[in-house]
Amino acid sequence: MSPREIPAVLLVDSDKRCIRGSCNRNGKPIDGTILVVDRLSPELYETIVTCSAVICARGGRTGHMQSLCRSRGIPVLRIDPSDLDALAGEVTVLLDRESVVLGDAVPATHPVELRAAAFGDIESICVVIADATDIRSANTLAPRVEHANSYFIREEFVCFAAALSPIDSLRAGPAEAERYGAAVASELCSMVDELLPGQRLIMRLLDLRSDDAAQITTGAHVEDEPNPELGLHGARWLLHERHYPHAFRALRAHVRERLGPDAHRLLSFAVPFINDRDEFLRLRRHLDLNDETLLGVFVETPAAVHSAAAFCAAGASELFVGTKDLIQFYLAADRGNHLVSSTYQTRHPAVLAALREAVESGRDAGVPVHVFALGADLDHYVRHLPARRLMMCTAELLRLATRSAA
Repeated sequence: MSPREIPAVLLVDSDKRCIRGSCNRNGKPIDGTILVVDRLSPELYETIVTCSAVICARGGRTGHMQSLCRSRGIPVLRIDPSDLDALAGEVTVLLDRESVVLGDAVPATHPVELRAAAFGDIESICVVIADATDIRSANTLAPRVEHANSYFIREEFVCFAAALSPIDSLRAGPAEAERYGAAVASELCSMVDELLPGQRLIMRLLDLRSDDAAQITTGAHVEDEPNPELGLHGARWLLHERHYPHAFRALRAHVRERLGPDAHRLLSFAVPFINDRDEFLRLRRHLDLNDETLLGVFVETPAAVHSAAAFCAAGASELFVGTKDLIQFYLAADRGNHLVSSTYQTRHPAVLAALREAVESGRDAGVPVHVFALGADLDHYVRHLPARRLMMCTAELLRLATRSAA
């Protein structure tokens, strides 16, 4: 068979520049295969973590499953939907050429040198992980990256790794919600066991959009929303979900029992997709949190940027700036829609002004602020923002460590 090269767009990079493997079109976990799918979604979690690369027809660089791939160093390429049916048997993914080759011949590739921020420019790194494997990967780096002093995980990724169905559990009543909370706590404590002295873990509370929730929920009804991205999720969903406080109470009790007096130092929590101080205080009351329970805030809407100082005054323990959502809302460009990818600009002046405002609000209040940066933006953000606390995925930390050691 003569080779045919299909042009692609690289959504998630990797250290591997050329990957050859069998196409996996059935969505079942098969180690080392190349997943071929229309779009990435939560029900593919088990398959994604076993594949060597992903080829899709839709989606952007910063979706939730793309973040999972970025954490694991799994490259993702997007091709034209009309080319998807041609992918079968053995194919070769070429990252430098941003293409997929059908057939036996593999065109030569040339490594691309990427400039990255030096560790000396960074005060601390919060590593975004998918499970305990990522903690082990970061902590076994030699020499150790001392800047990596915290790890960040989304509650839904805890669920994916532990095969939990959160909506089904929470809608089944208080007893099942408490069992769910205890199961999440058990997973978190296992992750805490992987931490080195001086490190800690932060969990972002459950934030499933209705379209994602529908993919992994079996028994409970999930409302069909016309615009899930702007719908009932994040803090507004947590306030709406009457059994989540039972789950979160059981989670904290299990953690205190397992970790003892060090629990508050080793594990803390952050609120997703929240707009203002009022929502923050209402959520604390809804979750029945006392003043000693640390709760951070995820800043990912324009309203949250302008509320950053108020969050700090209301007792937010730290701020996490979620640039992926923040950019799409500031620029009105859906981060999952490749048709507007040119509008989704991570260095747009309005975006940089928003990041600067959030960082300065935290600094003025003495509250730590962590800014998420894609690998390509690390150097730019360090040079153009007063940000010295960064968030990055595991694989990007590994690449930065490798380049810094070279």
